[in-house]
Amino acid sequence: MRDLFDRINENKGPLGKWASQAEGYFVFPKLEGPISNRMKFKGKEVITWSVNDYLGLANLPEIRKVDADAAAEFGSAYPMGARMMSGHTGLHEQLENELAEFVDKEAAYLLNFGYQGILSTIDTLVAKDDVIVYDVDAHACVVDGVRLHIGKRFTYKHNDVESLEKNLQRATKVAENTGGGILVISEGVFGMRGEQGKLKDIVALKSKYKFRFLVDDAHGFGTLGKNGRGAGNEQGIQNQIDVYFATFAKSMASTGAFVAADKGIIDYLKYNMRSQMFAKSLQMQLVKGALKRLDLLRSRPELKAKLWENVDALQNGLKESGFDIGTTESCVTPVYLKGSIPEAMALVHDLRENHGIFCSIVVYPVIPKGLILLRLIPTATHNIEDVEITLKAFSAIREKLENGIYKRLSESVKTSY
Repeated sequence: MRDLFDRINENKGPLGKWASQAEGYFVFPKLEGPISNRMKFKGKEVITWSVNDYLGLANLPEIRKVDADAAAEFGSAYPMGARMMSGHTGLHEQLENELAEFVDKEAAYLLNFGYQGILSTIDTLVAKDDVIVYDVDAHACVVDGVRLHIGKRFTYKHNDVESLEKNLQRATKVAENTGGGILVISEGVFGMRGEQGKLKDIVALKSKYKFRFLVDDAHGFGTLGKNGRGAGNEQGIQNQIDVYFATFAKSMASTGAFVAADKGIIDYLKYNMRSQMFAKSLQMQLVKGALKRLDLLRSRPELKAKLWENVDALQNGLKESGFDIGTTESCVTPVYLKGSIPEAMALVHDLRENHGIFCSIVVYPVIPKGLILLRLIPTATHNIEDVEITLKAFSAIREKLENGIYKRLSESVKTSY
């Protein structure tokens, strides 16, 4: 028998092993100042492509006022208790009703957090006899929700409808034996690659297979469809999505989430979702803030228009400069380069310190070995000057990468920033 902590002390994990070199700079960095296109990193101004404030709501004066007034009126505690016991209010109901109408569903249910929310939704929707079929590239929150399922589950190749159909055939055989049902899960927008889920193709399979469809639309809500009604609206099949989920942490620039579906399904979730039944209600300041944000989604289409103006300028500029941005169909802008993790560290250090560009870096094990993914998130607060400076900086770092400068730096210097 060994001490429980022996394994933890011996193996820090694929990311944890880089902690001494990466923490505080590449991971757990500290961005300072108001959330905007330009913030401070280690005392220097940087163009920030790493916050999900898509519509630029975080620091709009009218948003800040509603948030501040709600905090002054209610504090951070009200209402106290879980919704079922003492934490329910008319404003919670109002927000749910407005969200349901916005995403063309009968009913909606507020959730405290996006990660917890989708995980708990999956856990509550399925029983042991049911089968889950989900995209292999689904976000960690979906994967963790599936892990809670004690029944069968199958993955299909990313956005591969043929692979999905094969797995639906497998799932159908299992469900016929167990007497259960099938839940298919996709994302509206895949947050790493920026691709939209093939929602239209998936719902077309309902004519051949019996399943219910859950869509996690964290990155599509607010950015796609009419007034930001999401990926289902964008693809014209929102009414065929059985359970629609979105978070407030992206376009709404806040905290919280919601799930929307037919009233009977929402009623079931309300009375059976343990993470909400036994958790404190979403604070009133967040509820009132979300109502105001939703109102701006409906009434200020110019915010989404400005976002897409910046998205198009950045993505078109990168493609014209010969960069590989994959097959993104959303605001998420990945830039794929070839290199090792030490090279990636040297590259990003150069990008931040010498070019004033802050974006997220993604390496193995999130993506295959030998690849570097720089992920940029355009927002409505960016401008053409930000784009032009960034394009020039990216051309400079690509040249250094291809000429082996970052490789030599990583080999000669023990990187520690």
